[in-house]
Amino acid sequence: MTNIKNDYIRQEYPRPDFERENWISLNGIWDFAFDDSGNGEQQNWYQSHEYTDKITVPFCYQSKNSGIGDTACHHYLWYHRNFDIRKEEGRHYLLKFGAVDYHTKVWINEQYVGEHYGGHSSFQFDISTCVRDGNNSLTVRVVDTNSCDYPRGKQFWGEEPERCWYTQTSGIWQSVWLEITGAGYFDSLQVLTDIDNKIVDIHTHWVGNRSKNISCRILYEGRVLAASEQEQEPGNTEFCFHIQESDPIEEFHYWSPEHPQLFDLEITICSGGYCEDRVKSYFGMRKISIENGKILLNNKPYYQKLIMDQGYWVDGLMTAPSDESFYQDLKMVKEMGFNGVRKHQKIEDPRFYYWADRLGLLVWEEMPSAYVFSAEAVANTTREWIEILRRDWNHPCVIAWVTLNESWGVRNIISSEQQQNYAAMLYYLTKSMDPSRIVSSNDGWEQICFTDLCSIHDYQVGPEELEEKYGNVELMMNKDAQGRMLYAHGHRWMHQPVILSEFGGTATVSDYSHAWGYKDTQVTAQELMDQYQKLILAISRVKTLQGFCYTQLTDVMQEVNGLLDAQHKPKVSVEKIREYNAVI
Repeated sequence: MTNIKNDYIRQEYPRPDFERENWISLNGIWDFAFDDSGNGEQQNWYQSHEYTDKITVPFCYQSKNSGIGDTACHHYLWYHRNFDIRKEEGRHYLLKFGAVDYHTKVWINEQYVGEHYGGHSSFQFDISTCVRDGNNSLTVRVVDTNSCDYPRGKQFWGEEPERCWYTQTSGIWQSVWLEITGAGYFDSLQVLTDIDNKIVDIHTHWVGNRSKNISCRILYEGRVLAASEQEQEPGNTEFCFHIQESDPIEEFHYWSPEHPQLFDLEITICSGGYCEDRVKSYFGMRKISIENGKILLNNKPYYQKLIMDQGYWVDGLMTAPSDESFYQDLKMVKEMGFNGVRKHQKIEDPRFYYWADRLGLLVWEEMPSAYVFSAEAVANTTREWIEILRRDWNHPCVIAWVTLNESWGVRNIISSEQQQNYAAMLYYLTKSMDPSRIVSSNDGWEQICFTDLCSIHDYQVGPEELEEKYGNVELMMNKDAQGRMLYAHGHRWMHQPVILSEFGGTATVSDYSHAWGYKDTQVTAQELMDQYQKLILAISRVKTLQGFCYTQLTDVMQEVNGLLDAQHKPKVSVEKIREYNAVI
């Protein structure tokens, strides 16, 4: 079985931006079975089944940390475990899943409670009518195929990983837990900050059976700054507060990578003097905007120094072995002199965004790609993207949404009006749900004008030609990115900020027989550092660029082009990389 002690398997609170005190972790050892015939549901496995295997949740069966480590494709998976609760009348019991890939069905005590489609978004079921006092049975069925018409990101659809795609992640891969509330409970929270007018607008939605007192408090370093209470019927409740700076000159309370100041937030439902639900969260007073071709953070030009982060671990695949792993990775990013990460083709565990909020790092959050264009792919991506936006829109670290990458899943976008309309729809959908962030519509090339950035991927350019190619923005728009046009037919650059959002990618020398990088040659660690320095110096002289994203943070499987190795240990001098980054 796994080498991780069961008592300590991801026992931290799974979603710290929406935290309740009364919760139970369901991570740990579960019963497990493959159902290769796909007949388990017809054979009523949710009622009774003799499980022969065990799995460590929340690790996928393909990973070593799951205790199974089978990388072959198994499309039908079953999980089971028991849990004890003390059931009380008038309480709600919410079963929560961080992420399960892909189609999930759930039974409690042999009663069907619901299903969910999507491999990267969180979901929950109210199981109050199904649970009983004492011991309870939880059964989960998951279907995950090699289909390319649902978002799969970097999970390869073939038998063996190749190029920049990796081993598939199937089934439960983020935390599972239970939360207990009273008769009324919150099911959503959105915080919108306006630094220009010093306003915080808080929207909540809550479930209940009658009107109750809904209260909200904002605190800074333990001191209550604002509080309000109102009697409300179940549904939407809004609070609006004016947040005044303590100093009329200095903006001490703005969130930025240099000063990641956070405010605490607490919302409560009370009835008859009894607290039915209390949720703790936090937010940052920060603004991301665009003006005159520049990206502004809190109304000041802010150069993006990003590194690409795939979010993979040798023994856990897409699941971090511990909460400390997120902290250490992001701490390393800061120590190397980057001010942000582009989380590539993966919606990360909420603990990652929590640490980025706390430590102070910008994050570009990117929708994992489907790889065909069809009505099913459009529906699957759109549905899941909406859930992702709703989960992560309160994190101040997230400053950009990336809806499509390198025309993956929209291979004919260069000439297809239908696929261009899809990209435009995703842009406006994202803007309609979250007007506070910038959006990159098709990051890399073949972009449409409905985007906030001109984001270019170029692994072919070297230090010598980088300044010439990107030094004149008007001439640059007539060039290509790795043989692909920068804009789709009928679209053109509208003076958006220009970002070199993927470059580098040089592989280091490796004994791995299938080692791969974005260039044919492999270099030593010293040669990699020398090349990095030359690239950054060249970029520093290109005033048309408003930022860069270097590929990449760590090696992942056959892709050996990280500044860190696959164990997330530095291959290069952290101090030197920081010194090089400081020239910009």
